[in-house]
Amino acid sequence: MNPGGKKNAPRNRTLDLSPAECDRLAGTLLRPDRPLRPADAADRLIHDDLRHAAPLLPDGFADLLILDPPYNLDKEFNGRRFAPLDDAGYVDYLGAWLDALRHTLKPDASIYLCGDWRCSAAGYLALSSRFRIRNRIVWQREKGRGARSNWKNCTEDIWFATVSDDYHFDVNAVKQLRRVLAPYRDNGAPKDWRETPEGRFRLTCPSNFWDDLTVPFWSMPENTPHPTQKPEKLLAKLILASSRPGDLVLDPFSGSGTTAVTARKLGRRFCGIEIDLYYCCLAAARLELAAHDPRIQGYQSGVFLDRNCTHAPRLAHTDAPSNPWKM
Repeated sequence: MNPGGKKNAPRNRTLDLSPAECDRLAGTLLRPDRPLRPADAADRLIHDDLRHAAPLLPDGFADLLILDPPYNLDKEFNGRRFAPLDDAGYVDYLGAWLDALRHTLKPDASIYLCGDWRCSAAGYLALSSRFRIRNRIVWQREKGRGARSNWKNCTEDIWFATVSDDYHFDVNAVKQLRRVLAPYRDNGAPKDWRETPEGRFRLTCPSNFWDDLTVPFWSMPENTPHPTQKPEKLLAKLILASSRPGDLVLDPFSGSGTTAVTARKLGRRFCGIEIDLYYCCLAAARLELAAHDPRIQGYQSGVFLDRNCTHAPRLAHTDAPSNPWKM
């Protein structure tokens, strides 16, 4: 049931679904017709228009809200077109969703709102009038079309906000493994770095610029036909930093389910909402796969690796702790 109707090449690992598979998976989706209890919405994919679903969601059940709405672009999503708005109109568009979803958030919940350079300012305005903005993350997409009379567009923004000043943030869960350029020593011993056969590495605190991500493409098993799919590694950073095991992550623009899949792989509960049936079925299929394979490309041994690294470096010594990179 690939929207393009094309058969994948042998090495193309993009997830595709047959009509029979979609029929089976559609039976696992939730279509609410009454207000939901927290237990009803947890670990479920909801196939519905968000305008109908949002009022039916439980009050105060979400620990983390991740919003990846259509950017303010002329874009088609499996036959559904988003038409650009003027700047004020897009601020109102985002604000309406934030207002509709506010009742779902716990007092200590965190919010992440995705956007590109065109709509990032609108995201700030919509968030800042309702919540406490903490930071702006800029992440580098190695993809992007070149331009003869402009700069190549290869970054996107994510605004980080919280409901209140009481919120969870685990910096140790999202540290990145980096090669050491200046290997300082303390009394002859490595200072905050470890020796490996592949070089010297240390854990570094995460910044608000992320250059270690790979946008899903055809040879990656997480890839789907969704036109704006985010990497699982990106969602892993947000989820690990701003939720605890067992917390619930809400994604009201679920798409092909990357947030839900990553939450499941990391031991969190999830609730995803998506209007398109095919994308919902892709998400359901990915959740089934995640139950058997919890790996996240670029995340290993409790740390994030540099872009395109397939494994963490092997330690030179065998007497290291079970997670050797945690100093």
